[in-house]
Amino acid sequence: MKTLYPEIEPFDSGFLKVSEIHNIYYERVGNPNGVPVVFLHGGPGGGIMPMYRQFFDPKYYQVVLFDQRGSGNSTPPYELRENTTWDLIADIEKLREKFGIDKWFVFGGSWGSTLSLAYAETHPDRCLGLILRGIFLTRKSELQWFYQHGCSEIFPDFWERYRDEIPEEERGDFISAYYKRLTSEDENVRLSAARAWSVWEGSTSKLYPSEDLMNHWEGEHEALALARIECHYFMNNSFFPTENYLLENVGKIRHIPTVIVQGRYDVVCPITSAWALHKAFPEAEFIIVKDAGHSVSEPGITSALVNAMDKFRK
Repeated sequence: MKTLYPEIEPFDSGFLKVSEIHNIYYERVGNPNGVPVVFLHGGPGGGIMPMYRQFFDPKYYQVVLFDQRGSGNSTPPYELRENTTWDLIADIEKLREKFGIDKWFVFGGSWGSTLSLAYAETHPDRCLGLILRGIFLTRKSELQWFYQHGCSEIFPDFWERYRDEIPEEERGDFISAYYKRLTSEDENVRLSAARAWSVWEGSTSKLYPSEDLMNHWEGEHEALALARIECHYFMNNSFFPTENYLLENVGKIRHIPTVIVQGRYDVVCPITSAWALHKAFPEAEFIIVKDAGHSVSEPGITSALVNAMDKFRK
């Protein structure tokens, strides 16, 4: 089983102004002249972490990582204005042009898989290959499963905090009820809702629930960015024109070498979405990790992703 490459520091980092409002933080690691990869983090709103730099052979790859609008170190924090899927795709192109990259590998998990698919379907000529993990197609059924009813049956203990944040009379539509609170003028209301929303996701992300992950999402900055931006996207169908947009347009990318990695027991992004993508895109290599949940740090998922990038070296 493969493990992460050693810890590595960026050889370049900074901010790129992408609109009148937004400045996105980026960093580059590995070989400055290496084969380029862009890393797309989850959420939306999740931000990048140092371990994300370690999935790639630093002698072979030049990896561009960045915090999407409103996330991580990007400014202003948790800003919802001018923050859509299409804005993020435009930002990816601005980064590609800034670094003089013609084509690159696109690597993303969870919401990062959503954004990877959307970017590739918009700019297939810019993609050397796709590495997708924990497939999320942003369909209503997926949102209902995780935020309304379904996953609640597996984790009733963790669900209670998420549920109890919302008065009983508003529980017929949790996403709308949370959106009202996450955009409230009252700072305490915003933060309490953000923590309940984010910790619910952190509680269910691993095959074996992790206290460290739950504590991470209690952080004020982390919780507000994840909850506000996620809820904003989900209230707007992630800004896709149709419910099944990504599957409807998959024909544009079936020629691109692609690996799909999915945890069998992923309850955040259940395997049914990865299976739907596999059926629509049979040319892609489809890897089911038999003893994993959603998190990229699950040993089997980490191993499959590192192995995929190592194989792409050939």
